[in-house]
Amino acid sequence: MNTSTLDTSLLDRTVTDVRGSAESWSATPLTERIALLERLLPRVVSRAPELAAAGARAKGYAPDAPWAAEDWIGGPWALAQNAAAYLHVLRRIAAGKDPVDAKAVHEQDGRTRVDVFPATGWDTLLFNGFTAQVWMPPGTTAEQARSRAAGEYRDRPGRPAVALVLGAGNVAAITALDVLHKLYAEGQVVIAKMNPVNDYLRPHFEYAFAEFVERGWVRFVDGGAAEGGYLAAHGDVDAVHVTGSDRTHDAIVWGTDAEAEQRRHDDRPLLDKPFSSELGGVSPCIVVPGPWSDADFRFQAEHIVTSKMNNSGHNCIASQILVLPRDWDGTERLLAEIRRVLRELPPRTDYYPGAAGRLASVLAAHPQAETHGDGCRVLVPDITDHDDVLITEEVFGSALGVVRLPGQDPAAFLRHAVDFANDTLPGTLGATLIVHPRTEKAHGEAVRSAIADLRYGTLGVNCWSAVGFLLGFTPWGAHPGHTRQEIGSGIGFVHNAFMLEDIEKTVLRAPFTPAPRGLVTGDMSLSPRPPYFVTNRTALTTVERVTRFTAAPGVMKLPALLVSALRG
Repeated sequence: MNTSTLDTSLLDRTVTDVRGSAESWSATPLTERIALLERLLPRVVSRAPELAAAGARAKGYAPDAPWAAEDWIGGPWALAQNAAAYLHVLRRIAAGKDPVDAKAVHEQDGRTRVDVFPATGWDTLLFNGFTAQVWMPPGTTAEQARSRAAGEYRDRPGRPAVALVLGAGNVAAITALDVLHKLYAEGQVVIAKMNPVNDYLRPHFEYAFAEFVERGWVRFVDGGAAEGGYLAAHGDVDAVHVTGSDRTHDAIVWGTDAEAEQRRHDDRPLLDKPFSSELGGVSPCIVVPGPWSDADFRFQAEHIVTSKMNNSGHNCIASQILVLPRDWDGTERLLAEIRRVLRELPPRTDYYPGAAGRLASVLAAHPQAETHGDGCRVLVPDITDHDDVLITEEVFGSALGVVRLPGQDPAAFLRHAVDFANDTLPGTLGATLIVHPRTEKAHGEAVRSAIADLRYGTLGVNCWSAVGFLLGFTPWGAHPGHTRQEIGSGIGFVHNAFMLEDIEKTVLRAPFTPAPRGLVTGDMSLSPRPPYFVTNRTALTTVERVTRFTAAPGVMKLPALLVSALRG
């Protein structure tokens, strides 16, 4: 890396200051770590409107526009929810309890699984019908899962260390949540380099983390690739975590010169220190054929469009390939509903740098592609070439491709879909599986096999897998197996409030049918439409109230929150 024009003096002083505070953070007792989080939460809430409004304006719409709900969800609410999740677990430990209740850990089908959500009574009420399990690799016993959890607060505290977090530019809370993870799960002090795309968030983070900043445990800095590379290579930085693309990882680890590929081939990294990463990929949404009603088609179309259009598709976990049954009579009905939702959404643009060029490459490959709404919502309804740009590259924009696979029945279709997702699509961060309850009951073994066989760090069953990013209790990262030479979707898990080790994946579940139709199927849910749906009419009000409730739960806050949720 050429640093001839880079002023490194400020960066060096920052590293020195944070390094000098590493011992004091390691020595901070559990009771004070809890108190720091308790004091952080009201600071998040007090600054929440400004933080969310900054994101909305940067994306080109007003803070009170319908789209602004996502800036609350992916900003202040996500930060409050994750801080509250750590608080729940740390308070258990402070009370002399194990981090994970023994009843939550069980062995099933030869695998150890940990029930991580709902974790509290409030979770059960507010996220009615949502559940999450963490699956451990084969050979991990229930006792090992329990005993290895939260080593930082039991018998395996980390040594004083400095972590560098290279922030993401797309979702506001990503950088802040990575800071929390490094502090609380790994016991490291943190230098967080803001991404140039959203470095306007730095003052808001510095306000929320004010006590950590004052004590030298956290520093936020600005800069681009040169500053990030310099800090990553700094001798007093012990570990690095990056959220971004595989190209970012490879540039730091192997370099960008003519010898970079040879270094990777020979496994001679320029940077040889602990390096974790979350790097995205091409995420599938797999729809299993079943006895869907008209209302099911409408609801699941809104679900699928949400998984694509949230944040204009600028999410590493955005659904990019919709996998549909070629022989199902519901395929065209579902696509018709998806087109309707795309047309009716309020206008917005793809704001992330480079999005126009990436969408142009999709349109160049598919001159007959459909454009909906304001023209940048691209639907390619039948992809047959596995070398297609939508299959081989993460587009990171509002383009959705459709792949139709054979299978005369759900079991046969699922075998094709699992093989396609595992063996053709790049990346292992997350996948979504949509299956009707009656289909799952009739083809239970096929659905169970698909859930077990899909190699993704988070699998959402009737739930967009991105929800796993938000909850705090659910570890977030790629499926294990990537190496620094073949980095794929990255290495390691973050968030993970129970601080579990030996994680294979998280399986999220949500109701297929919303209220009140769930009363008929027994597939219970609280709301007709989850607040993260892009079609939710009261999402902004609901999420503002959820954020304040999460930071300070109270019975008196529930009526207004629930009324708003039900009106969504």
